[in-house]
Amino acid sequence: MHHHPQPHISTPASASFAATAAFDFKPAKRRGSYNCGRCGLPKKGHVCHLNSSTNPTSISTPTSSPSAVTVENSSSASRPPHAPPIRQSYTHLRRALSFDDIETRADSTERDLDDSDSPYPGTDLDPDNEMVSGGLPAGCLWEVLRRLPPAGLLAAASVCKGWRETTKRLWRAAEELRLMVPPRGQLRFIGSVLKKCPSLVRLSLKMESDVDATMLACIAFSCPNLESMEISTSNTAVNRITGDELGRFVADKRCLTSLKMEGCYNLGGFVLSSSSLSTLWLSDLYSLSKMVFNCPNLKEVSLEFSRQENDTTDLTTMVDAMGRSCPRLQNIHIASVRLSHAVVLSLTAANLRGLRMLSLVLGSEITDASVAAIASSYSKLELLDLSGSSISDSGIGMICNVLPNTLSRLLLALCPNITSSGIQFATAQLPLLELMDCGMTVCDPDSQNSPCDESGDNELPNALNNKLHLMYQKLIIKHSRLKKLSLWGCSGLDALCLSCPGLNDLNLNSCKNLHPERLLLQCPSLQNVHASGCQESLIGAIKSQVSDSMASLENQFQCKRLADGSKRVRAPDCLSQEASDDKKRRKVAEQQCKVLVD
Repeated sequence: MHHHPQPHISTPASASFAATAAFDFKPAKRRGSYNCGRCGLPKKGHVCHLNSSTNPTSISTPTSSPSAVTVENSSSASRPPHAPPIRQSYTHLRRALSFDDIETRADSTERDLDDSDSPYPGTDLDPDNEMVSGGLPAGCLWEVLRRLPPAGLLAAASVCKGWRETTKRLWRAAEELRLMVPPRGQLRFIGSVLKKCPSLVRLSLKMESDVDATMLACIAFSCPNLESMEISTSNTAVNRITGDELGRFVADKRCLTSLKMEGCYNLGGFVLSSSSLSTLWLSDLYSLSKMVFNCPNLKEVSLEFSRQENDTTDLTTMVDAMGRSCPRLQNIHIASVRLSHAVVLSLTAANLRGLRMLSLVLGSEITDASVAAIASSYSKLELLDLSGSSISDSGIGMICNVLPNTLSRLLLALCPNITSSGIQFATAQLPLLELMDCGMTVCDPDSQNSPCDESGDNELPNALNNKLHLMYQKLIIKHSRLKKLSLWGCSGLDALCLSCPGLNDLNLNSCKNLHPERLLLQCPSLQNVHASGCQESLIGAIKSQVSDSMASLENQFQCKRLADGSKRVRAPDCLSQEASDDKKRRKVAEQQCKVLVD
């Protein structure tokens, strides 16, 4: 009975057990192929029309070694051995296993990571003319199998000898692997998979079981050339890796450039020393006693701390040490309730000349004075995220005065001291702005379902109560480059007017007091409008204005102006530019706006 490849689905625990068992599968002895080795047809009652002197068909696939592995197709046991063909050399590794966006890539022309259209770069081999057992072209089989998840690829290896050899080449040529590790038998499963991939450079694990130092040691031993590692944990998994164990792993992996890890509750403290590490993401940090970064080439760091009040991490000392030992930092993201003005001063004292993106989230003690320090030290920021801070409209004015020529993304969600006037001023003074998040800024303090109440922060409602005279504000934004605007939870808005031709995403979730008759959307490029938690009348007004905008945009292609510009007439099809207009109409059809309610 033949086993067919599985479809592309997330690997559940049962499938993972089957995949684990498949590694230990020992194929039975075979008596040879029942098909002709030259044309692939069944041997019984068959007279081959091909020349008997023709060499057997072979397929070549790139592997981790410079030379290709060449394997004969299905050959009879009685046939004399032939001299092996000349091996081809490959100068580039290719990504053989790919598990993302399968539907998109299967229907479109795909280019490999080495910018080669051929699945066999560096050779003149035509895979459509090469056959495996059953008469299936080798190139077709390769493209089908390379889209299977690991469990499906293991099942495909048991179909026949030709498929098994192809899957071996796929494993050897894999540069990137993404796995969901089952709750039990995780170490044996990981070790069995990784030993099949000697060329692996990028590894992503979704852990449904606990992570410990043994897992790190297995990865370090099986992947000597690892460049990128990402470990994410499920709700039931626990990350037991300590800071010393993580430090030894980073020091031993001299090729490691990117490290991303979730659930870092048990680190306690760490010393990271690496000359190659450029990206570091650590989340769920808690009460770190020490943080030492000896990473001179580190360019991006993301540190998310637990939101527990008893966190004892000294962020001021950490930021000061990080600024002195990592001079090439370009992107910094720190999320902690212990962020303060002193932390900002330590960061500005580091004088990181290459800093382009700065995100300091949930720091309620960050004020306008902190904004002044940031603006005076870093005048080339492209992204600034101060969500959850206590800055006011005055802080927005400082940002606009210093960063009008560079800032393209501004995020000020959960800032209760900001009004609609400050938002409107920012959009008017920042011509390069493409993304702006002002969620939960203009709020109704009487709202019962406010996210502020759910967060447990008592300072936000008190600040909101001081703005009773500013209730039910209006917001008018006119911007030519703005693409994404988020006003989620702005229950204090009752009027909104947007004239943004480039806007494609608008978030109006929980804007409960926005009146339908005071809403005006002049945004012909809108693709998504989020309106969850809004009144039914407002949702109807949004749909009506969006459909009218799409209709007017489509109708403009049906009328033409005469050469003398005297009047507009409906041009016949023979006079219109059919090719360009058809492309524009297709583009309009693809940009139909969606109003998302659920």
